[in-house]
Amino acid sequence: MSGRLGRLWIALGVGYAFLYIPIALLVVLSFNDSRLVTLWTGFSLRWYAALWHNDALVTAAWLSVRIAAVAATGATALGTAAGFALARFGAFRGRSLFGAMVAAPLVMPEVITGLSLLLLFVALAEAVGWPGERGVTTVTIAHITFATAYVAVVVQSRLSDFDRSLEEAALDLGARPWRVFLLITLPLIAPALAAGWLLAFTLSLDDLVIASFTSGPGASTLPMVVFSALKLGLTPELFALATVIIVVVSFGLALALRLGRVASARVGG
Repeated sequence: MSGRLGRLWIALGVGYAFLYIPIALLVVLSFNDSRLVTLWTGFSLRWYAALWHNDALVTAAWLSVRIAAVAATGATALGTAAGFALARFGAFRGRSLFGAMVAAPLVMPEVITGLSLLLLFVALAEAVGWPGERGVTTVTIAHITFATAYVAVVVQSRLSDFDRSLEEAALDLGARPWRVFLLITLPLIAPALAAGWLLAFTLSLDDLVIASFTSGPGASTLPMVVFSALKLGLTPELFALATVIIVVVSFGLALALRLGRVASARVGG
């Protein structure tokens, strides 16, 4: 038994090492003074300065952040509504079809999703003249479309374990349904909403395939620019960019966990 447990820990350690050692090396190499990846010549912040003056990367980064923020907000709104419908409305007619449609982006290959959305935008342009050209709007709509499924799963899971006694007590005391939702339900599911928003934001920020199908001239997202730059080889500027993203995402995750603990403590108290 102890031998099997020891092998399990070794396998776990190897797996985590395989996952995190490349990330650690990436961060270290972002401070390398040399342009060559395999040659360490000293500590330097020159690549962070070069990154700040790289207009293509900075522009693409801000564009991706704006798209991700709008897409995450839209996906959170739609995903929350879908999660409530699946968790609260019981076995309504068409529930199985609706659930399958909500979950479809979870299992659909991104190439198929991107191609289908491209065909949809082309058909709409021919039928009603919108969109006039593919760009930021079409990428944002596409990201909302596939990110909604992830938010719906998170919210539905939270509502499935939700204790409705507080809601029922408030309704029995004469509170209107909208006040019950705003003052009781919403604060209790806030950690799930925050988790869904962060998940949708990360998925949008990371997406390459769907954005490649639905973007147009002047709407190149950060993954698209990075992928194009990689064709010319690895550069320390990309390492610096990745390090900045790691720091920002880690800070956001830590903040979300902190807010989740605070919300849970309030509910428990």
